[in-house]
Amino acid sequence: MSFPSTMQALSFSKHGGPEVMEKITVPFPTQQPGNVIMKVRPLPHTSPFTVYECYRIIRPVPGNGSRGQPSILNLDVSRKGLYPIKGFPQLSGMEASGTIVALPTDETLLNDGQYKLRGLKLGSRVVVYTLGVHAEYASVPWAKVFPVPDSVSLETAAAALLQGLTAITLMTESHNVQKGESVLVHTVAGGLGLLFTQIAKSRGATVIGTTSTEAKSELARSYGADHVILYPKENTVDRVLEITKGEGVHSVFDGVGKDTFMENFKLVRRKGTLVNVGNASGAVEPIAPLKLVDKNLKLVRPSMANYIVTPEESQHYGQELMKLLETNKLKVEIAGTYPFTTEGVRQAQTDLTTPGGKVAGKLLIKIADE
Repeated sequence: MSFPSTMQALSFSKHGGPEVMEKITVPFPTQQPGNVIMKVRPLPHTSPFTVYECYRIIRPVPGNGSRGQPSILNLDVSRKGLYPIKGFPQLSGMEASGTIVALPTDETLLNDGQYKLRGLKLGSRVVVYTLGVHAEYASVPWAKVFPVPDSVSLETAAAALLQGLTAITLMTESHNVQKGESVLVHTVAGGLGLLFTQIAKSRGATVIGTTSTEAKSELARSYGADHVILYPKENTVDRVLEITKGEGVHSVFDGVGKDTFMENFKLVRRKGTLVNVGNASGAVEPIAPLKLVDKNLKLVRPSMANYIVTPEESQHYGQELMKLLETNKLKVEIAGTYPFTTEGVRQAQTDLTTPGGKVAGKLLIKIADE
């Protein structure tokens, strides 16, 4: 199959706000022996990761959004110059879906058992996870390529991948949510919060969530949340203790960070788990280990990327995610779709990161129809 010499991509060529994002022409990606080349279809415009994390320097990243916002755009902090990038122009994006147009060329890899488990073929519908995929084509390491079942749309797969894998891995490895437990999710109506809700409910847990408006409360309830606390009007600690009859929750999944995290110590039960998922209000201040002693608590600050390092891990969790999507046990809220243009990407970033915005769910950039 012949490929074009150039392609269109979304990128930024200097630090700044949404205005520095633009659609540009770049060379067609070089085929690597262990990579798949994919023709990109829909791609999502939000991600729980930052470029800093993608470069394997895993650490908490201060955010600049307001409480109640969805997860910070994956390139937002580096685009604004808070963390270094390798050079300009920097292609945006960490997740995208599409069809395979070229397979790896490494013969040893093609005969590897883990590679064969993926069942990758020319024309396969897939979703991928790697840096710089907001483009017409992407070259992706094979272990970060996940087949998409026929019954799952590419839009849904693109919107679900990173946050879906985050929700599954954190609710399995950071704290393995079980039937009969109670879970608190800050904030419950965002893209990740809705996925946390569904996974916890599918395991038989009671979900308590916080959010900012009645509309977001209704959305969270429609996805299965049992109790939703409007934090501008209600005291979160008092309501959680009231709901749990004074015992507190078994685990807290907190994507807000600085504004909420210390209060979690008051509403989690003995031997409970605190999971610092994100930093929408800023990074959590350092916590002394002795703070955990009063209730024998566990404190975790995980990165999904470190839960799917090996091909075996990514295969396991990728299959679990696709099964949940295929059986409609996991729904993804798509809040909006934008054109594959300079204006489209700038508007998507503006809508995503505006303090007090109404975005709840994922935003998509539509490169081509499925």
